[in-house]
Amino acid sequence: MSSPTAQVATAADWPEVARLRTRVFVEEQGVPPEIEQDAADATAVHVLSRDDAGRLVATGRLLVDGPTARIGRMAAAADVRGRGHGAAVLAELHRQAAARGATEVELHAQLPARRFYEREGYTAVGDVYEEAGIAHVTMRRRLGEGRAGAV
Repeated sequence: MSSPTAQVATAADWPEVARLRTRVFVEEQGVPPEIEQDAADATAVHVLSRDDAGRLVATGRLLVDGPTARIGRMAAAADVRGRGHGAAVLAELHRQAAARGATEVELHAQLPARRFYEREGYTAVGDVYEEAGIAHVTMRRRLGEGRAGAV
């Protein structure tokens, strides 16, 4: 197996991105389907990772508005979790954020994913809260710090 890599998604990739997000968020986690996709999807930078067979297995999105970019909708297929695809997507999201002038990234991490983000240089800020019925914590990271996508 080669090392996972990530790339910016094209419009042609959107149906696969939407299917993966639906499988992870709606089917596995019970997020209401009407809030899984939103208007921000149209303007976001979507990043994806494929396995050696070409199957889309991880994705995330980036919204940049000023110096702090927002990362969200990070999803990985259950059978590839822990194999580097999420880290590859995150690294590419960091590169894309920096290329668009952001100096910091912020995300809302589900509590079980908190350690993953801490390993990638993120620090939790604030209290735990509920989003879509799932416990989250806001996390931030300055670009150029931490492991993933040291830009």
